[in-house]
Amino acid sequence: MFENLKLKIKELARKAVFIAESQLGSGKGQEKKKLAIDYIVRNLPLPIFVKTIISVFLSSFIDDVIEISVSYMKSLPAKEGE
Repeated sequence: MFENLKLKIKELARKAVFIAESQLGSGKGQEKKKLAIDYIVRNLPLPIFVKTIISVFLSSFIDDVIEISVSYMKSLPAKEGE
């Protein structure tokens, strides 16, 4: 179950990073990170009380996945055709 949950968090992190970037633009790193974490936790397919527990136990993993997703986003071409 944990592996499936971690995979879901990775998927949500990619979406969360792109959403945070589009909503807040460049800069504001801490605000974007908080927005991304909130998005991930809110969209986990679990009951609310379980989300709270998971977010505490996996907070380090969630932070790491967000940072990896940011690096991935930055590696993408800025424009099509690059």
